[in-house]
Amino acid sequence: MMTNVNVHSDFAQHGEGDAHHPHQHEYKQSHLLGFALLLTGGFAAVEALAGWYSGSLALISDAGHMLTDSVALALAYFAQKMAARPASARLSFGYTRVEVVAAFVNGLTMAAIVLWIMGKAIWRLWHPAPVDGETVTWVATVGLLINLGVAYLLHCDQTSMNTRAALVHVMGDLLGSVAAIVAGIVIATTGWMPIDPLLSIFVALLIVRSTWRVLKESTWHLMDAVPHGLDYTKIGERLRSLKGIASVHDLHVWDMSPNQPTLMAHVILEADVQWPKLLDQARAMLHEQFGIEHITLQPEWQQCSVGTTHKVH
Repeated sequence: MMTNVNVHSDFAQHGEGDAHHPHQHEYKQSHLLGFALLLTGGFAAVEALAGWYSGSLALISDAGHMLTDSVALALAYFAQKMAARPASARLSFGYTRVEVVAAFVNGLTMAAIVLWIMGKAIWRLWHPAPVDGETVTWVATVGLLINLGVAYLLHCDQTSMNTRAALVHVMGDLLGSVAAIVAGIVIATTGWMPIDPLLSIFVALLIVRSTWRVLKESTWHLMDAVPHGLDYTKIGERLRSLKGIASVHDLHVWDMSPNQPTLMAHVILEADVQWPKLLDQARAMLHEQFGIEHITLQPEWQQCSVGTTHKVH
């Protein structure tokens, strides 16, 4: 039976088993978020006033969307700035997880807004209120144009999970603007008031899927789960198949931050193995076959082991 000795490093620094790159991200297009934030926040106030004046729930809902969009964009902008900060003595992995937490908060916020809109719309179906269709149509049209511009800006920067989460908000807002335009036209031409809450419910249902996707992805990262697209068992088997490695245990694969897969493992080496050469082979294989760049491998020789080793199957 093979045995092992656990050796722990005193400092959280890059050793010879790492890929030698910083933990922090640098987002070169963060200015796009700032510009999108100004556009969205400014028009949210205008639309909220127009919705109150016209009495349109669809317009008020759209203004609520744009307000949450502003919060989402602000969180995304803040998260990108924080993620670019270097690691410290207290935060050895840096601030990359800020991005994931902000995306999770954005998803929760959007879920709350969806529930609020649906509840308000159902109440409005039973308690109809007059709506100024012409005002709704014109304001929603301007909102649609602004949302199209903001969506384009965010689409230009898809390197950040948090930007993608903010884009979900904006896409929901795009649908809200379209619904408000349709509601305004129908009310102005026919006077049929139920179209306003009905379209609000329709838009809320359309964005449930996107909201769930953001929550699911961010939760997956927060749980340090194996990144999607990577086969944990296959990674262990490929490491074990390298000549000179007797077994692999304590294998962990996760995303340090979105699109930054990280691996840590203990490897039991056969006798007379040249570790530096084998380490280079292992790192090259993991990078080429699985796209893993941040790698920490702890070598343990068979003759030095004292505990039970578990192979990766």
